Amino acid sequence: MNAETKALLHEGTVIPAHPLALNSSRQIDERRQRLLTRYYIASGARGVAVGVHTTQFEIRKPEFNMLEPVLRMASEQIRESIGDRPFVKVAGIVGPTSQALREAELAVKYGYDLGLVSMGGLSELRESDLIKRLESIAEIIPVFGFYLQPAVGGRVLSFDFWKDAASMPNLHAIKVAPFNRYQTLDVVRAVCSSGRHEEVALYTGNDDNIVGDLLTTYRFNVNGKVIEKRFVGGLLGHWAVWTGAAVRLLKQIKQAVANKSDVSELLDVGIKVTDMNAAIFDAANNFRGCIAGIHEVLRRQGLMEGIWCLNSDETLSPGQSEEIDRVCNAYPELTDDEEVKNFLKETYSHQY
Repeated sequence: MNAETKALLHEGTVIPAHPLALNSSRQIDERRQRLLTRYYIASGARGVAVGVHTTQFEIRKPEFNMLEPVLRMASEQIRESIGDRPFVKVAGIVGPTSQALREAELAVKYGYDLGLVSMGGLSELRESDLIKRLESIAEIIPVFGFYLQPAVGGRVLSFDFWKDAASMPNLHAIKVAPFNRYQTLDVVRAVCSSGRHEEVALYTGNDDNIVGDLLTTYRFNVNGKVIEKRFVGGLLGHWAVWTGAAVRLLKQIKQAVANKSDVSELLDVGIKVTDMNAAIFDAANNFRGCIAGIHEVLRRQGLMEGIWCLNSDETLSPGQSEEIDRVCNAYPELTDDEEVKNFLKETYSHQY
């Protein structure tokens, strides 16, 4: 990771979690996969995360074998669209240590800056084993830590785990996504206690509390000294949709924080954002329709052809489409439908 990219990471930006565009045969739709990457860049996001939960963990199964193609396509499209300008490229890394190391090497092969390392699906490992795994991965690629909520495969991790993780020299950021205020607090306090609070950037992954996380200053007394820490940006499945609106919102939040403005209106916006997230993530059904909900918004906008997932049982829950209708009608200012129309019009006019 070069100095410019590291500076951008710490400045804070919008990092959408990249979906997987499939055709009706459940094969990669390469044109639309690249179109999504171009959309995120055109919307003003300055990073993207590929091979993560929103990209569907099933891409790693031998019968699909899609991890390498999706990493390659996104990297190629970023280079084609913006050249060498700073852009935070994050690759998802999962699985036992042997698998995780192979995925880290693949990420390096395609020029990714950081590996977003999930601790999910490793219930047999002690926290000390997870730290050793992180250290091994960090020898290959800079690490973006990841606290994944238990509802979608994560596990509860202690304050001590996160303090040890934050103390690692090649860990540069943490995505905090337990969807739990107590566990979020553990991570922030651990980073402040690690001695590396200035070297570790915090990104919210709490899609249920995006604005609240970004507006809050955390303060802790560490060995007699008050340490302050803030979330600087978000790496979010929610920001895979309505990305233009997310970029505008983060800019507003940063301006309000810098100017010490009254944030009551932004807190009101935060409730609207959470309501929208509940619809697309299918919170009413324990997030069963989460990825399909993201796809549905992108399908409606013309960015995806359909909502197909690699798991054919993964689709919208009953009533979820109507909930998406409701929030789109209630909060049009937090969508980017007109921008997407213009983006698609310009894209297709250049192609034909």
